[in-house]
Amino acid sequence: MNESTIWWLLAGALVAAELATGTFYLLMLAIGASAAALTAHMQATLTTQIVVGSVVGGLAVVLWRLYQNQLAKSHPQEHASQHLDIGEKVQVAAWNDQGVAQVQHRGAAWRAICAEGQSQEIGTYQIADIQGNTLVLSHVRPQSA
Repeated sequence: MNESTIWWLLAGALVAAELATGTFYLLMLAIGASAAALTAHMQATLTTQIVVGSVVGGLAVVLWRLYQNQLAKSHPQEHASQHLDIGEKVQVAAWNDQGVAQVQHRGAAWRAICAEGQSQEIGTYQIADIQGNTLVLSHVRPQSA
């Protein structure tokens, strides 16, 4: 079996894994394996094939991530709609010295921080954003009658 066939089989396996898991990163790596296969068709050395596959696959992953970040920044309302917890209210009992609180939300303990410009007080907060496994909270002020 020649080198290009191995690269094409690897690309096919990565596409199959992507279809099974739904992550686009495997698809980007399959693009890198395809580039390596094309390099093998040009009779390049194995080292060159590996370098081309790695660079193209890695660059595809980086470009995909940049595209996702740009999409989230240009359409923040769509980003917010992906997190059903945004807008929900939580109770903060205490803030630690690092400005972090532990809050209960949906039966689990979450790490929480204040949104920029918010004061750290005990009380009711609204989830403004979710960054990884950290809730970003905005203080809810009591409505005056």
